[in-house]
Amino acid sequence: MEHMFFNGWESIVRTVVIGVLAYTVLVVFLRLSGKRTLSKLNAFDLIVTVSLGSTLATVLLNKDIALAEGAVAFALLIGLQFAVTWTSVRVRWVRRLVTGEPQMLLCRGEALPAAMRQARVTEDELHAAIRQAGLAKPSDAGAVVLETDGSLTVIPTAAWHGRSSLTT
Repeated sequence: MEHMFFNGWESIVRTVVIGVLAYTVLVVFLRLSGKRTLSKLNAFDLIVTVSLGSTLATVLLNKDIALAEGAVAFALLIGLQFAVTWTSVRVRWVRRLVTGEPQMLLCRGEALPAAMRQARVTEDELHAAIRQAGLAKPSDAGAVVLETDGSLTVIPTAAWHGRSSLTT
């Protein structure tokens, strides 16, 4: 019963020392990897971020995992993320696979129900985005786009000229 609440000072000191060192290694690696690693999250970035957090927790709490092994795991995850993003910038099909594509949900003030169903966005969410953009009604929005990071971009009718930035 005693070990359930306190395993001794050695495990506390190890957790503090390894925690500080592992955190420092992670921050250094993230800084070296560039701003893209810390950008707004799409699904792929979220997976990498959760994996880094899980690895940090494992290194911190599992005495069988050495700091060097944790550092290699951090480097591997960040390296894979770098390789995939580097490739996705250069190869369109990889970009589409990893980040998806933006999706128009409203065009010229008219909701696109099939697109909304596919994206699992409700009319209430669409209207909230329009209000957050400072517009009073859907017809004031030329377009609403679901971005690859899950955010909704509203383009006012006054700025909408019928040409879509969704096409490349």
